[in-house]
Amino acid sequence: MSGRLKRAAIASAALLALAAASPSAMADVKIGFLGGFTGPIEGLTPPILKGAELAVANVNDQGGILDGEKIEMPSGDTTCTDATAASNAADRMVNSEQVTAIVGALCSGATISSANNAGIPGGVVMVSPASTSPAVTNLKDNDLVFRTTPSDAYQGEAMAKLLRKKGVDEIAITYVNNDYGKGFADALDTAFTEAGGTVTAKEAHEEGKADYRAELGSLAASGAPMLAVLAYESGSGQTIVRQAIESGDFTDFIGGDGMVGENLISAVGAGNLEGMIATRAGKPEIPGADVFAKLAEKAGVDPSATYAPQAYDAAFLLALAVEKNGSADREGLNKALREVASAPGEVILPGEWEKAKKLIAEGKDINYEGAGGPLDFDQNGDVPGVIVELVVKDGKFVEVGRID
Repeated sequence: MSGRLKRAAIASAALLALAAASPSAMADVKIGFLGGFTGPIEGLTPPILKGAELAVANVNDQGGILDGEKIEMPSGDTTCTDATAASNAADRMVNSEQVTAIVGALCSGATISSANNAGIPGGVVMVSPASTSPAVTNLKDNDLVFRTTPSDAYQGEAMAKLLRKKGVDEIAITYVNNDYGKGFADALDTAFTEAGGTVTAKEAHEEGKADYRAELGSLAASGAPMLAVLAYESGSGQTIVRQAIESGDFTDFIGGDGMVGENLISAVGAGNLEGMIATRAGKPEIPGADVFAKLAEKAGVDPSATYAPQAYDAAFLLALAVEKNGSADREGLNKALREVASAPGEVILPGEWEKAKKLIAEGKDINYEGAGGPLDFDQNGDVPGVIVELVVKDGKFVEVGRID
């Protein structure tokens, strides 16, 4: 080999060695998404994913993350109700996909299973846009599990307040027998009773049954004129509402956030549900909410879809935290997440990636004010929030306004 060829070969080998020593150089930064693509929230999951993907697109279209890398978002199906499926999906994200962080899961039980069996052992930050159970607050998570939606401890109080304001004195409660349903039912029961109302019956039901007529008969026998259904619009909640109407046991319903979806209306019939009320996390009257709505509409994403704004916030916040942390490493990401989500710092709104990236590079503090709220995490990773009332009108859930 000539001297010139030998020098070229040595230079080439050196470059290859350098590339091998830096496997993360210009590689995609992976932020996973865990959702219930099958099961009782299969109708709610796609719009939530679109909200998260919109945040990823905003980052990638504005120069990318870190040194120009793109964010990739692999997804996994938790089924919502199968703890084993949730754990397996999370394990694949953490140990096979090698994600830096995770948006999700969505159902509270899935988030708890995913965190305990994969996320926490792997040191992976998880930000759920939809897990509302108070049980999430009490996870021993090493400060790794956060959420961008308020707890059902708050939603239960808001629902009770709404019912009493409407002059409802008695309700019966049916709830899906999991972390979400039980936590929500307990919060509603306590708040409604303290507000002077009477819960005539509160009964759990199992997800996935074909017939709930026995449960409905027991609830109706309590004499309550209204049934609170704390379940899922593509699962037990849908079946219970349909069978209650068919049997004549109940005609007046109030649903929690898990019931707000098009699948419920299309399955049960718009005429049968006209006037049904519901509650869910809403958007406050802040600039971030309006900015997100415009970004979403431009991208063909429904800005009013249940938990789509909160999913955008979860993904955008994680991207900001990675940028603040200075690498795609998992270690230190939780600290960076808290820093970009809270004052002090210059306010960053949805879509303002270039602005945020520049400020971080200059060593300046930022404070993300999101689509769903200010997102100031407390010591448990929870956020304050807004709960809104919705009503079925002309074949769809229409937002009425904030519950104060």
